[in-house]
Amino acid sequence: MIETKLTHLTQDGEVHMVDVGGKKETERIAIAEGRINMSTETLELLKSARTKKGDVLAVARIAGIMAAKKTAELIPLCHPLMLTNVDILLDLDESRLSVICRATARTTERTGVEMEALVAVQVALLTVYDMCKSSDRGMEISGVRLIHKAGGKSGEWNRDDSDH
Repeated sequence: MIETKLTHLTQDGEVHMVDVGGKKETERIAIAEGRINMSTETLELLKSARTKKGDVLAVARIAGIMAAKKTAELIPLCHPLMLTNVDILLDLDESRLSVICRATARTTERTGVEMEALVAVQVALLTVYDMCKSSDRGMEISGVRLIHKAGGKSGEWNRDDSDH
């Protein structure tokens, strides 16, 4: 078993914000993804852009970008970051009756942007749920996960689905 250290806990087990002041600024990127499963009827509504509330995917894209920018306000021990780019892709997966969201967050900072990418995915998918719930309360968000990160001392990491 690999022993890991939880960086947000002191040796005494007290919660604290990690001091990143001594770290070097590097370009950092994180990519996260997730999906929302829905009924055939709801997917058809999204395809035709005929929802009562407007263009669901456009609103979800903006919500994801806004969420990435607000991550430090939502997650107590996250550092506020100056994001250089947030990109939200929303694709309809007709074969699995779902919308797939992929968020990419970029910065040049002393700490990574994994949380920003993950929060962006969650909020974008929650926005799809909110805007479509009148026609489909049974939608389900799943598979939210980090798939890539690069930058910083730990370097590059890519998800290997055979591990999970």
